[in-house]
Amino acid sequence: MDRIVERKRASDAAYRKQVAGRPLRSDAKLLSDGDLLAKLRSFGIDLDRSSLEQLCGQALSAEEIAKPLLDQRTFPSKREKLESDWIWICLVTLWQRWFFDQPCFELLDDKMQAGYDLLTSGGAPAACRTWLDAWRDVLHILDKSGMQSIREFDERFRGTQSLFNWIQDLEDALWNAGLEDRQFLTARIALCEEGLRRFATDDELMIENRRRALADSFYELGETGKAEALYHDWLKVDPRWGWGWIGWSDCHRFTRTELRDGGRSEQLLREGLAIADVRDRSDLVERLADLCEEQGRVDEANELRRNAKRSAAAMKTSLSISSAGTVLRQKTNVNFGGEGLSLSELSNVAATLRRTSPSVPAARPKVGRNDPCPCGSGKKFKKCCAH
Repeated sequence: MDRIVERKRASDAAYRKQVAGRPLRSDAKLLSDGDLLAKLRSFGIDLDRSSLEQLCGQALSAEEIAKPLLDQRTFPSKREKLESDWIWICLVTLWQRWFFDQPCFELLDDKMQAGYDLLTSGGAPAACRTWLDAWRDVLHILDKSGMQSIREFDERFRGTQSLFNWIQDLEDALWNAGLEDRQFLTARIALCEEGLRRFATDDELMIENRRRALADSFYELGETGKAEALYHDWLKVDPRWGWGWIGWSDCHRFTRTELRDGGRSEQLLREGLAIADVRDRSDLVERLADLCEEQGRVDEANELRRNAKRSAAAMKTSLSISSAGTVLRQKTNVNFGGEGLSLSELSNVAATLRRTSPSVPAARPKVGRNDPCPCGSGKKFKKCCAH
């Protein structure tokens, strides 16, 4: 909130009048350490460097220190309530001056935002230097707190950016910076390896994307054997990972010229498509069609897209319960449109049906007429499916 008010106050004269008198972190820059301690004493808070260091050693943010101090006090007027913001402002300013080597959420947030500003004004390398420093702060806070997931971190962090979004932006920025300076690709590898180690049970899509970022970085650095081995092992465990096949293929298609191999790229896409229930099949087909177009095989690319469109036929599923009350029967209707579907695509349709069709529950015991209907309507069975 302090950051939002600060930025709006700087650009909006009417807003400056509206928030006149509200203290902000920038107001503390002109105050000495003694002035800040005196401000705290004016609220009945008597701290010195030693006692504040002890509090900072136990907290993850100045806000965590300020909250119980604020909770102990009452502020009769709105003006006095606004003035009480000085408690947090003094604490975070003194933390920054005295214990800058001890990361906290506020100072981490500053570094994250500074990186975004540099990304606009100074480019990816400048932003990455600041963000890698912020990443070290994240690791310090994780170790200090014992937190083991990004979700747990964000629930306590509540920063301008979430760690969930920022860490993905950092991965992207390191890739772009690495195209100019290879050391950033090495840093990206370390980031991905640490992220995979620490957040092994986090969001599945993020884990998959981080794996691709790791392998892509190895490949771009010329460590092709390492990248190949990673994809081979991951896809051996989960051959249905469609974007894993795409990522592996892309290594041979989009990296440095001397490492490009269109034939190998196509081979990997077709291996992925040969997996009957591969995920994100349509993306695999589109990647293969694009590759065919690049090689001048336009007719083949168009045929791939036509077949993919037919495979994505609309499916209608209906469930019915027999009056005998023991079996759920599932009925699936598939419409392939006027052009029909080639026989070669039937296995793909079967895989799609297996993924999208709801599973049929096991046989149920006989339902009494006055029992709740098993269809979930909330009505008695005799008033619902028993008819």
